[in-house]
Amino acid sequence: MKTKTILSTYWKIQLIGWITASLYWGLSAFLTGNFIWKMGVIDLILDVSIGITLTHIYRNFALKNGWNKLNLKMLLPRIIFSILVLSLLYMALIVGKLYLVRLLIFKNETVSFLTFFQSVQLQVFITGTRLMSIWVLAYHLYHYSRLELETVKENARLSIIIKEAQLNNLSAQLNPHFFFNSLNNIKFLVIENPDAARRAIDLLSELLRNSLNSNIGKLISLDGEINLVRDYLELEKIRFEERLQIKIETSLDLSRHLILPFSIQALVENAIKHGIEKRKSGGFITVKVEMENDFIKITVQNSGKLSNEITNSGIGLNNLKERLLLQYNGNASFEIIQMEDETVLCTILIPSK
Repeated sequence: MKTKTILSTYWKIQLIGWITASLYWGLSAFLTGNFIWKMGVIDLILDVSIGITLTHIYRNFALKNGWNKLNLKMLLPRIIFSILVLSLLYMALIVGKLYLVRLLIFKNETVSFLTFFQSVQLQVFITGTRLMSIWVLAYHLYHYSRLELETVKENARLSIIIKEAQLNNLSAQLNPHFFFNSLNNIKFLVIENPDAARRAIDLLSELLRNSLNSNIGKLISLDGEINLVRDYLELEKIRFEERLQIKIETSLDLSRHLILPFSIQALVENAIKHGIEKRKSGGFITVKVEMENDFIKITVQNSGKLSNEITNSGIGLNNLKERLLLQYNGNASFEIIQMEDETVLCTILIPSK
């Protein structure tokens, strides 16, 4: 089985670039009426060979000496010196090529090489300087842009790693905090209502199992978060009995959307601790999940009064604000306000896509 040899992008650009330049010179000679086909073909082959040879030697030299990793201040003088050297070599080779081709075509040529060299050297040098400047600058610009792109990618990768570490640390704070509060609830039930305490322990073990089976540093389905909230509220319902009324409303497919774990639960826990628990008559908690424009809108409304203790302290809400900021890069929002009828409303808006 034969394998096909495929030219790399570098060699394709080399061939296309130098052939195009040589054809341009041939076309200029053709339009002036001084074009000889035999000379044109030979010039094309030799021009392309000289251009590719010089620039390829420079490329290998630059790579060997690590010039592609130098900053602009260190690279600039090397580029200027290299262009000068390449231009002089180009001039010598092209002038020699022109003289030999003319000797081959016009066998009776009597002009000496020195005379011919003096007549065309400046023009060829200027042409060589222009060509080599374009090639060298384009070559280093390409590598500089690749280096910049790699730097941006690396910075982005490091930023993601840092963000994930921050999210994991923040999420790790919630697990012990959540279960500590749950155990406190069960402690009250053990004496007052042993049967309810056993059911509460079953619920807590289920919550613990679900938590250990999921990565709390990652997004989970809304369905999973709502199930967590249902179990937690059932646990609290055992303690508060008729003093707690619960309502959960959803108007979208929960399994299709992802959310930060313990986000709705943190709001519900906050509502219990700072709202229901402080009222002799208890109160209600309403959880609502709906779509609003291109955002998922999550609201938790509860009986109670808003205080500085709720908004300025505590692990739950401050943790949630930081996690929303990190996960959604400022595109999510959180708000907690006091309503007129002695209720508190918490609202989370997160992008649906």
